Amino acid sequence: MTTAPAPAALAQSARRVFVDSLVRGSAAVPAVLVEAVQQRLMSKVADSVRPGQLRDVLSSLQQHGATWQMGLIAALRAQFRAAKGSTTAPAPSAAPPATPPPQGASSLSLVGDATIEREIASSRLALSLVGDAHWQFTDLRTRMQALERRGDLLPDDLLRPQTTALIWIDAWAKADLTPSEWQVLHETLEAEFAQWLGAAYHDANHWLLEQGVLPDVDLRPFIRRTRGVQATVPVGASFVESSSAAGNLRPEHRHRADFGASPAYEVVMVDGAVSHSTGGGALVSGSGARDAVRRSPVAMRSAEVLEQMQQVLAREVPAMAVVRPALAMAPSSEGLMAAEGGARTAPLDAQGLVRISPRLQAVIQRAQVALQRPHGGGSGAPAEAVGTGGLLEESRARSQAFKQVLKQAAGSPEERATIELVAMMFQSILQDERLPASIRVWFARLQMPVLRVAVLEPDFFATNDHPARSLIDRMGACALGFDPSQAMGDVLEREVKRIVQVVEAYPDTGRKVFQTVLTEFESFLSHFFAEDNDASKKGVSLAQQVEQRETLAIQYTIELRKMLADMPVDDGLREFLFQVWADVLAVTAMRHGPQAETTVKMKRAAADLIWSGGAKSSPEERAEVIRRFPALLKTLRDGMGHATIPAKKQDEHIRKLNAVLATAFTTKAAPIPKQRLDELFERLQDLESMLPSVADIDLDEDLVRDLSGHEREGLEVVSDGGQQPNEAMYQWARELPVGGWFRLNFRGREDTVQLAWVGAQHSLRLFVSPQGRAILFPLHRLAGYLQAGLLQPAQEESLTVKATRDALAMLEAQPDALK
Repeated sequence: MTTAPAPAALAQSARRVFVDSLVRGSAAVPAVLVEAVQQRLMSKVADSVRPGQLRDVLSSLQQHGATWQMGLIAALRAQFRAAKGSTTAPAPSAAPPATPPPQGASSLSLVGDATIEREIASSRLALSLVGDAHWQFTDLRTRMQALERRGDLLPDDLLRPQTTALIWIDAWAKADLTPSEWQVLHETLEAEFAQWLGAAYHDANHWLLEQGVLPDVDLRPFIRRTRGVQATVPVGASFVESSSAAGNLRPEHRHRADFGASPAYEVVMVDGAVSHSTGGGALVSGSGARDAVRRSPVAMRSAEVLEQMQQVLAREVPAMAVVRPALAMAPSSEGLMAAEGGARTAPLDAQGLVRISPRLQAVIQRAQVALQRPHGGGSGAPAEAVGTGGLLEESRARSQAFKQVLKQAAGSPEERATIELVAMMFQSILQDERLPASIRVWFARLQMPVLRVAVLEPDFFATNDHPARSLIDRMGACALGFDPSQAMGDVLEREVKRIVQVVEAYPDTGRKVFQTVLTEFESFLSHFFAEDNDASKKGVSLAQQVEQRETLAIQYTIELRKMLADMPVDDGLREFLFQVWADVLAVTAMRHGPQAETTVKMKRAAADLIWSGGAKSSPEERAEVIRRFPALLKTLRDGMGHATIPAKKQDEHIRKLNAVLATAFTTKAAPIPKQRLDELFERLQDLESMLPSVADIDLDEDLVRDLSGHEREGLEVVSDGGQQPNEAMYQWARELPVGGWFRLNFRGREDTVQLAWVGAQHSLRLFVSPQGRAILFPLHRLAGYLQAGLLQPAQEESLTVKATRDALAMLEAQPDALK
């Protein structure tokens, strides 16, 4: 008879499996880093790191990458041996402190910058462990706590992400790889660390599952069923593919990973995308770890709240847990089905989609009519005889009263839980004092349409981009900052009222009506800031002119590059033509038209300048240059004047051009043939017909222009400040919604500003204050201000995320509320 291994021995063996997996996985990491740098060098997308610096990093990786890997392996094994040799009897209940306790003043010492940077880098690595990797760690930690009878892992336990992160960083330094090289690669390093560590957690979990350790630590409810494929059903410690699911998958789309006899890990091709099902019960996208690293802080916080909600649903109402929390920010698909972890008892239609039970449908309709009824009975809009505060209180009371009636009419546990959650969320929204009471009255009437769509589409509680949530968030973000007594207050309230009435008029269209009115609301905001809002319309008009001018200047620059690609033109002259004269051509074309006399004159000046800057070997040619120069100089100054270039800057440009012309008199190079110059001028004359389409422009680093020259009365341009942004900050900058409120620290002033305009090319953003201050940001500078904390959202989280968080708090106080 075989004796079962002692729990301590199992824990030690699990750590060995973990370390062995890390050692195996480390072999691929240096090659991935090298490939990432090579792709950045070949990419046409603008990179914040200079190509020369990227080449240096590539050379260093190729030279020291193997040394780093070997040092990493040695450190991992040394840490494992040290932990094995110093194992002590665990405390049965007390958890060790996560951080060292405070010490007296006598023990204080200065901490070097290198130590601080090391801690910051290790924290960032550890925080990259999100999504599936995070859940695998949580499962493994739970199993190890059970085996070792500890409250938690020791602070320096190798299983902790922070410990492994420090080993990565120390091995990097010992391999003569520098902190600056780490900084260049930090996004790739963080993504690879998450995948590397997540795979090792999975292997350790899988091994423990095979030994029968806590087989109930699975995440069955987090499996979502995708269209055309039944969810795999967890049985004990593994997932076993159902026969019906196997029948729905073509053989070439079904691959089994070789992890021994237990089918605890599968790679399934679903709708053309590879997904991974792990022994911990995860079903995640293969690129999830990398995508998570690039998420904005706001998106990460939102995903965290939705993740917590999914945990609660998985525990209390398993059939409602429709999507893995790590994917909560991924685009949702209509009508996501519930997991097989708990059989859904809500009725289904002929297509197998969830439908509302008839009795509940009827009660929702009656409740909607009652919410539309004014105070004291009747029909139509709220009676003016009743104050806004009274209407709001009545709406709250009706909402709570309807909740009980709705729950009695519900035909399944999922419907009852949905009713409770939606009621809790709207209770939070209606009690949010930051929203004007008049807006909250109209928000109250959205409760029944939202309830209807939440019952039909349980992913409402799992995805932050559901149209119903997005609509509430967008309207709430605008309403949080306005004064009802001001012009926007009345306009916004009318628009919110219109949207609510449209949603009420189409009760059976589900998410479609929410998506439609969301698009209409975004159009309303664009029109309002550009046409109706006195504080912003001048700034928006100026910003649009800047964008038009910059777009045209970039188009001219691209075409001039093509024209001069194979011509012997001095580098200084090229820079002047691309950086200065392209803008002059854009300004004159906008003001006078592309074929106007002034514009043609500026084009002729460009051709004359190219001719004058070419080699002049004969005395006759030199005399001709001198003869033409006064007229050319006047045209150059006139053009730079049109472009509002300051006189001091004009003098600097003229000095550089003088040096170019003087060099042309002494150079021994071949002159530009007259035929080529004639062709050049003809192409310049017809330049507009050859300009690239705006949609085809790929903005590389050389085309990003300095906008400081566009500053004028009524428009401030941000051309400096902030910090070097990472990819998450760029993503955050792109996500900022028009109408949202922010706190901006710019030029020594702190203002509350509203995002009023986003350029057609999404490279410019305009913020305005209620007093009319207009501030224009290029995208890269906006990301830098977010990175530095100089621009911060007025609200830390959206209305629905806050409402979800409040609902979680209510559920904690009332554990049986979902029953």
